[in-house]
Amino acid sequence: MNSTNNHDGRIPKMIFASVYPHYVTKVEKKGRTKEELHQVIEWLTGFDEKKLQELIEKRVTFEEFFQQATLNPNAHLITGVICGYRVEDIEDPLTQQARYLDKIIDELAKGRKMEKILRV
Repeated sequence: MNSTNNHDGRIPKMIFASVYPHYVTKVEKKGRTKEELHQVIEWLTGFDEKKLQELIEKRVTFEEFFQQATLNPNAHLITGVICGYRVEDIEDPLTQQARYLDKIIDELAKGRKMEKILRV
């Protein structure tokens, strides 16, 4: 049984740029576009394409990535299970934010309508 106080010690130090290509591959494999991926990342973090590219080039960690983000006020509406955890129950803020990102990218790859992903 997974604990809700599930700080994943690996996430803060992971380099966003090393994971980003996997996000692109995941959504493109399912017929979605890099532009749609950027749209959901921007919705969650406030990062436009230029800022996102800058963060990738700087090889920021997930900790730095989310420290610079302006989290969408509706991010708490992202619910469900990702990587075996119910995202709304994760207590560690950084882990929760990383899982929010995983969850909306997963929804994009699964063909969910954009307005549903963006909690419009």
